[in-house]
Amino acid sequence: MSHIKLILQYDGTNYSGWQIQANAATIQGHLEAIIYRITGEQTRVTGAGRTDAGVHALEQVAAFRTNSSLSPEVFMRALNANLPPDVRVMNATECPANFHPRYDAKSKTYSYLISGMGAYSVFMQRYSWGVRCLLDTGAMTEAAGYLTGKHDFSSFRASGCSSTNPVREISGIEISEMKTIEFIGFRLDVPAIKISITATAFLRHMARNIIGTLVEAGRKKFPPSRMKEILDARDRRLAGKTAPACGLFMEKIVY
Repeated sequence: MSHIKLILQYDGTNYSGWQIQANAATIQGHLEAIIYRITGEQTRVTGAGRTDAGVHALEQVAAFRTNSSLSPEVFMRALNANLPPDVRVMNATECPANFHPRYDAKSKTYSYLISGMGAYSVFMQRYSWGVRCLLDTGAMTEAAGYLTGKHDFSSFRASGCSSTNPVREISGIEISEMKTIEFIGFRLDVPAIKISITATAFLRHMARNIIGTLVEAGRKKFPPSRMKEILDARDRRLAGKTAPACGLFMEKIVY
């Protein structure tokens, strides 16, 4: 039996997330259906992260087992020939039998784009949150500092989260102001903010709930020091709203 590792990219706009669902288009669902057509095998494709509906991936890692004699390169070509154009397999290799895309990951980085602070481009609508107001990135950076380290992130987890342990460790949150955006070979002269969060793992909606709360700090709705109170309270009602899915990208996974 072979164990195949895939590196994927996808635009999540038209999908109900990674995880397979009845009567809904998902990334995992497409992959498993195509592998069945190729091999006749019912197999589970395990991903490194269960991205939500509308969330994108620059680097998603997945793996599946097969009794097929097809090489990883042939699997990649066959998958890409059958996948919709907004999902691509970028690489396929054999991996050890005990490799697990999710549990073997040492860190994951999710990045988020915010636009609308002044000049606005229609091409950012699909891939960013247009907040349409100025944000104080200094206040956002100060507030983010209270979240680094190992904490109980119950204040930033969505209801229905299946994890039994709300403790996660954030190694860094980077907030960058950009005056231009490079987009498919063009330069968009519009301001944007990129927020990158690196952690060992994430709770359901954790990244988007942190982003939503940081934006409230940037809008001066509360002082940065209140972020520690929100974190320590372990109460989702105290944190900000969930940021829209369209601005979130699974950017990097380290093993």
